[in-house]
Amino acid sequence: MPRSGSISMSTPPFAGATRRLVLINLAVFFGLAVLSWLAPGTEQLLLRHLMLEPLAVARGEVWQLLTYSFVQEGVLAILFGMLTLWFTGALLEGARGAQWVVELYLTSAIGGALLATAASFTHVLYLRPELGAVGAWSGIFGLMIAIAVLFGDQEFLLFFVLRMKARYLVALYILLELAMLLKQMDTFGALLQLAGALCGYLYVRFAPRRGLAFGLSEQYFAFRNEYYRRKRRRAARKFEVYMRKQNRVVHFDDEGRYIAPEDAEKHNGGHGPKDPTDRRWMN
Repeated sequence: MPRSGSISMSTPPFAGATRRLVLINLAVFFGLAVLSWLAPGTEQLLLRHLMLEPLAVARGEVWQLLTYSFVQEGVLAILFGMLTLWFTGALLEGARGAQWVVELYLTSAIGGALLATAASFTHVLYLRPELGAVGAWSGIFGLMIAIAVLFGDQEFLLFFVLRMKARYLVALYILLELAMLLKQMDTFGALLQLAGALCGYLYVRFAPRRGLAFGLSEQYFAFRNEYYRRKRRRAARKFEVYMRKQNRVVHFDDEGRYIAPEDAEKHNGGHGPKDPTDRRWMN
């Protein structure tokens, strides 16, 4: 995919993993909204266990490291957050695939939550572990960082007005979050989003091109195949020893596959004439 190009006002496709992530966020938002209307007390209790609170995580509510990212604070938050998720996710999904986008989003959300939770116990910049946060922006910041790294020269419209390259647009968002952190304006939320951006950058730089799940599966099958090759070679050596005790000689190749007697000489470097009726050597 080219790193630069003209701006198109058409909307990206709303499909695949990006659509699923957006729909999950919308379902949680409207589900909590309906619950707040029917049973406000239950909604508040549920929200306390879904939002990210470092003290609660330390007490064992580790699911908050993920669930907070699907809880949105208000209409504007869900509107701008889902629009950004749609546009960034669709661009990356078209270039790297659905699995890669999901892994990047979850790595940024969970990794950012882990880093921010750990930092909150240091009390740096007046951070406190009893502070809480919700929102999808830590995962979205990971997607934005990926666009800045992979498509830095691609141009976008900031607020549909100002033409700007992706790397500068993302840098502007990062600077805004840094300003909020240093000015102690929602410090935990700002740190959470910056930590998500950092985790997203690390994923883009070091994760396999087809995703962590694909890379792990490749390593698993490679390990499994090597394990069976070793077992086959070991069994072949034992069988050769057994047959020598029976005054018989059998041959196996380096992979532990049996070599027929008529092929043994050729395998050992011999150059006997080919049998014209033997068609096994032909294509």
